[in-house]
Amino acid sequence: MSAVSAPPSASGPPAVRSRGLALGVLATGMLMNVLDGSIVTVAMPAIQDDLALSPAGLSWVVNAYLIAFGGLLLLAGRLGDLIGRKRVFLAGTAVFTAASLLAGAAGTPAVLIAARFLQGVGSAMTAAVGLGILVTLFAEPAERARAIAVFSFTGAAGASIGQVLGGVLTDALAWHWIFLINLPIGLAVLVLAAAVLPADRGLGLRAGADVLGAGLVTAGIVLGIYAAVEAGTRGWASAHTLGLGALAVVLLAAFVLRQATARTPLMPLRILRSRGVAGANLVQVLMVAALFSFQVLVALYLQEVLGYGATGTGLAMLPAAVAIGAVSLGVSARLVARFGERSVLLVGLALLVGVLGLLARVPVHASYPVDLLPVMLLAAGFGLALPALTALGMSGAGEGDAGLVSGLFNTTQQIGMALGVAVLSALAASRTDTLLAAGASRAEALTGGYRLAFAVGAGLLVAALALAAAVLRRPGPGPRLPSPRGRESAPPRAEERTGRP
Repeated sequence: MSAVSAPPSASGPPAVRSRGLALGVLATGMLMNVLDGSIVTVAMPAIQDDLALSPAGLSWVVNAYLIAFGGLLLLAGRLGDLIGRKRVFLAGTAVFTAASLLAGAAGTPAVLIAARFLQGVGSAMTAAVGLGILVTLFAEPAERARAIAVFSFTGAAGASIGQVLGGVLTDALAWHWIFLINLPIGLAVLVLAAAVLPADRGLGLRAGADVLGAGLVTAGIVLGIYAAVEAGTRGWASAHTLGLGALAVVLLAAFVLRQATARTPLMPLRILRSRGVAGANLVQVLMVAALFSFQVLVALYLQEVLGYGATGTGLAMLPAAVAIGAVSLGVSARLVARFGERSVLLVGLALLVGVLGLLARVPVHASYPVDLLPVMLLAAGFGLALPALTALGMSGAGEGDAGLVSGLFNTTQQIGMALGVAVLSALAASRTDTLLAAGASRAEALTGGYRLAFAVGAGLLVAALALAAAVLRRPGPGPRLPSPRGRESAPPRAEERTGRP
């Protein structure tokens, strides 16, 4: 047991078996979070019927989770650096597991929405520090690339797996089981995490206990995400959307000013000096916003236009999960080692442009083998893009900032998702209404709306590809970043990250 639970020391990283078990725990924790985000989508009609939810009320089953998750990631990541990432991971897993029990037992909309908010809190705590723990465990470039590939697979393929599992559980049992299934997983993660994750004391609250900054950034992100997800129903030009959006911008601007002047800032602005960190986070916003249309709108197209059931929808999405898993686990680390993160990212983004480009031409009466299966297989590009982007996003993280940089990377992911939900859903709905008013059938109108969303998503991916090619054009060392304890730490050199000179 001592070999398993021994923390890292100055003499070297933990034992190989310990790190392998720790990676399994971190990946399982991430998988649980990702599954919970996607497993709900195919169960929404059943939840709505059982709890008599209005369409607006049903949206909050998703929005409550999204707002809590996205709004608390940055704060949770910094708390991990200050009080210990293992403590935050364990606490988040406990909160998420308890909230899953509450959601599974919910008999009213209010209880379910409150439980979903608490699930978002727990997920934010575990997701924010997971990557931080990983990059401190795997310091050697080739090992880190393989570990990030495993970790990224849980995020890339977990969404499709969640749709399959959600459909099966909803059809075979009841929607309650999409939450109750988290209980044994969560308890297992708690027990194993306590044993195998390396203990870390953190920097101490005095190193960054910026209460005012924490309040500003959390309030700004929460309000921004809330304004975005509500814009689809209230309208982008409504006083509600514009007012809350403006307030969110003011709060985030005040946060940046606070971080520039605070003695112990919550988010030292030096972490944004890394070209890899800043560029990867911007690319991620565009990529995730675009891929919302694949994860959610394809499922809606299968059900609403082609008439697939919940289980059928999940199974139809399964080839995408298999392709993503095969690429991310099988070849992505080797390609990164040979060609570098930037090149692998560009190829992955190009494949994803093809995915949404094909979907933008999907017909009303589609043939799955001809029109959809090639799309699912091309989704393997996500298995290339996400590990490479994750490595770039964590490239400037020092030991004292790993949790913060992890939280920042996950925060931009949620911001991208919120923008995707708001913008692409609104565009699809608006186009559908226009076609219905012009006399099109429901299936034709829905397909037209989805096509527009897919086309806009493809445009966002083209922008992400151009940004990655321009901003991440040189994976060099970048500026030297002062560490939280006054030491200097530079992002890894290109040859250190790629494993080649």
